Amino acid sequence: MTEDIEKTLIQWAEKYNDPKYFQEDPIAFPRKFVSMGASLKDIEVAAVFSAHFAWGRRAMIVRDLTRLFDHMEWKPYDFVMKGEWRDEPLSVHRTIKWCDCAAICSRLKDYYGGYDSLESLSQDDIRTLIYGQKSDPKAPNKKINMMRRWMVRDDGKVDLGLWKNTSPSELLIPLDVHVHTQASALGLTSRNQKDIVTVKEITSAFDGIFPGDPCKGDFALFGYGVTHAKNPEKIINPAV
Repeated sequence: MTEDIEKTLIQWAEKYNDPKYFQEDPIAFPRKFVSMGASLKDIEVAAVFSAHFAWGRRAMIVRDLTRLFDHMEWKPYDFVMKGEWRDEPLSVHRTIKWCDCAAICSRLKDYYGGYDSLESLSQDDIRTLIYGQKSDPKAPNKKINMMRRWMVRDDGKVDLGLWKNTSPSELLIPLDVHVHTQASALGLTSRNQKDIVTVKEITSAFDGIFPGDPCKGDFALFGYGVTHAKNPEKIINPAV
């Protein structure tokens, strides 16, 4: 990677790490709960579902998350703990069904029965205990790493910075097909596999540019997308 590319990535990260670019974005929902003075558990539940819905066109994501939180009466933690979930095999967002959301609510209810926060969970714990997926040591866990970025980074701009016992240096880049394409074009990885090894390689490259805060590079990749495609800010790719 050339010095010019590094300088450009730093410029993009500074420019696009700005809430104005994320008003119609999944992170807008946990941010809304922060602005409402909601509890940490409300914000965590909102982040779990916002990350889970984060694939497809942004307008569709916003529409469907609004429908979900309307159904929860904008009290997601109370909704989870009440146990009266809509358990129907009807779509709420793309292939995600109401019964899938009910299953996540059930696992959250079980977890919050013994713990006050999701922060202590590893990526694989969140994958298995909350999202109900099989353990996969090779998985990039895009939506989980995105949610962790939201909850941990604390520069007072886009991210929320509510998990105080986790360092930004521990975060991993949320990797999907779109991010992989951008990272490859910028020389941040030479690997074709979209797996945890590639995630760590890209994260390590960004740690050299943003020491101790590699996920700031996520905003640089957003900047690359904005400057190299027609409407990339409108698209979020599937979690893989």
